[in-house]
Amino acid sequence: MEAINKLNPWWFFKDWDKYDKNLSEWENQKVKWIPEWINDVSLKPSSLNFIYGPRQTGKTTGVKLLIKKLIEKERKDPSTLFYLDLDYVTSLIEFRRILEELLKEKERRGKDKSYLIVLDEVSSIEEWYRILKYFIDLGEFRKDVIVVTGSSSLGMEKIPERFPGRRGEGKDVIVLPLSFQQYVKVLGYKKEELIYNKNLTLALFEDYLNVGGFPKSINKNPDAKDSIINFILSEIYKAKKSPRIAQDIFYSLLSKLPSAISYNSIANDIGVSHNTVREHLELFSDIYLLNFAYIKVDDKVYKNKEKKVFFRDPFLLRVIADWVHGEFDESALLENVVQEHLYRVCGEVYYFKNSYEIDVITRKYKLEIKSKRSHKSYPKGVEVLTKEKIPEFLLGISETL
Repeated sequence: MEAINKLNPWWFFKDWDKYDKNLSEWENQKVKWIPEWINDVSLKPSSLNFIYGPRQTGKTTGVKLLIKKLIEKERKDPSTLFYLDLDYVTSLIEFRRILEELLKEKERRGKDKSYLIVLDEVSSIEEWYRILKYFIDLGEFRKDVIVVTGSSSLGMEKIPERFPGRRGEGKDVIVLPLSFQQYVKVLGYKKEELIYNKNLTLALFEDYLNVGGFPKSINKNPDAKDSIINFILSEIYKAKKSPRIAQDIFYSLLSKLPSAISYNSIANDIGVSHNTVREHLELFSDIYLLNFAYIKVDDKVYKNKEKKVFFRDPFLLRVIADWVHGEFDESALLENVVQEHLYRVCGEVYYFKNSYEIDVITRKYKLEIKSKRSHKSYPKGVEVLTKEKIPEFLLGISETL
């Protein structure tokens, strides 16, 4: 219980946030914000919430800010708020023992109370859901709110399906690096004032292309790059993949962006099978490094044909390029930013190619992305976005922080 006590300083101190590593670091940041996603977490008993997304996006800090809000604004009894860091727990037996200890502590503090229980980075434990489901079925958490966090869609997105009828009022929350629209908001700018100040908007967009949307990169933390690389390596080792092959795949991929690629084209570059390339790219997608845009002709999507790959954050793209000593065109960076933004808003993004190519297609948008003005003509309905037009376009699409 001593280890759990250290993770829950609000049980002992009114100014507990000074003793908490995450909140003290957050407080010392030049650019800091309270993420709005914490308001999406259901706090109605009983609820089983899932929060997932890549590491270094502020999930743990967000959960701590939620706890701070509950204590200070909602006047929640601090003794009913439990936080467990499971990042270094790998044994299913140890996880069960921790939950059994937690249940004993609940019994001592009053079993009729409603508790908030945070299981942070639980996806590090293989088949952890079996243990949690067991205790839920016993009725041990019927009055409580449970918040489960994890760092890969591979370990988390399929998990809610394993709790049919056991979620209560629980929600699914995805935490990603900030989009450009979110970036300018946390810097204190309103969309309305930026639309009328193009020079400022372009300057902010140039900054965003360099720092992306991770809290550490935005604050120019010296270990921002290393934190991302360590996260990637950790997930590669967990998936029992080769870091060398991963680097080779990234290097080959960067040289081909923003063109559509096949698994075979990368496989031939680096001397591995196309299945090895596919498995690695699917892993990179599962841990939110990149995503795919499939070719769409009329209303039909062809997933087995060449696909475009886009990185989900500009800083992430720069870090990986630096890590593998690779290079990419600015047009790829711009296209990736637009693809990611529209994917978040629309939930889908495609491309088209026959005698001509349309870089980005989704719902009502057909876009061609250029770093500079193009004199080439495009079919009716295709909008050409240059670097100067992209930030205004991104700001004009509704998206919540």
